[in-house]
Amino acid sequence: MIFVPLPFVVALLLLILLVVLLRNAEQTKGNRPFLALIALCVMQSIILGLRWGYGMAELRFVLPIIAACVPPLVLASFRSLIDRDEARDDAVWLQALPPVIMTVLLFVAPGLIDVALMSLFVGYAVALLRLGRTGPDALDGARFDGAVAAHRAMIIAAFSLCLSASFDLLVVLDVEWRNGAGIAFLVGNANLLGLLLIGLTALVAARARALPEPLAQAEQATSTAAQDRDVIDRVDRLLNEHRLFLDENLTLSRLARRAGVPARQISGAINRLAGKNVSQYINEFRIAEACRLLRQTDGSVTAAMLESGFQTKSNFNREFRRVTTLSPATWRDQNRAT
Repeated sequence: MIFVPLPFVVALLLLILLVVLLRNAEQTKGNRPFLALIALCVMQSIILGLRWGYGMAELRFVLPIIAACVPPLVLASFRSLIDRDEARDDAVWLQALPPVIMTVLLFVAPGLIDVALMSLFVGYAVALLRLGRTGPDALDGARFDGAVAAHRAMIIAAFSLCLSASFDLLVVLDVEWRNGAGIAFLVGNANLLGLLLIGLTALVAARARALPEPLAQAEQATSTAAQDRDVIDRVDRLLNEHRLFLDENLTLSRLARRAGVPARQISGAINRLAGKNVSQYINEFRIAEACRLLRQTDGSVTAAMLESGFQTKSNFNREFRRVTTLSPATWRDQNRAT
């Protein structure tokens, strides 16, 4: 019987995820960091399989460098969902420094590699959590329909990095207490759970990214000293008069440019006065439109979902229940126009 190491199975699953993203040609350009992240996880899984499944010991010099590339790329991927310039100020050195450090340690102090990797994974997990500390509104480059899912994916990605660090710690303890008897299992199998989680979160977050905006619609944002009510009134006029909420690729960044108000000012105003995040606020306009369609037309629930600006059924059903406390089908039965 042919022996297929578990890392190869994980690599195949991740490769399928990569193909799923590549099939959407329109979003490929904007999702390059996520595509690179999944591809890197595929490469690492294959190398793990060769190293621990087929005993190719020479690959032990490559694995630490590949592993050091994962956390920076995770952070860069989620930073791509943020349009604000300050999110990228230190992005270049944050991505390049870890593999360089790991390469130096391979020649100078190989005994410090495990500690360095653990510190690296935990440090970037903390950076991820800080990046999303303000909630889904922090991801102003994500569609409102997918911002909540992308934010959850960010939290899971941070957990996955910590999980990988914990497996590295177990490897160190195994060497200390059992002379490395369980290294093959820990590195070759258990550590793959972290890679698989990272790949899955990359897929979820990548799907939340909006399509590239036409240049004609990309207006420069201008500063304003308007009070919260003025900001919300301006946003409401855009949503009501221009029906901007029907744009499935609407993001906080685009809404800010159209309104001529900084994104942080919009999210702050809605948080303080409406007591909700911007995604929920926009989705309430979409749910109102969906209710109108369900009440006045004979179209399906799916048609109402798509025509009101939603892209995923799970998000539509969740938001519909949040706003109305009912499922779309039940609401239609109770409110159908006679």
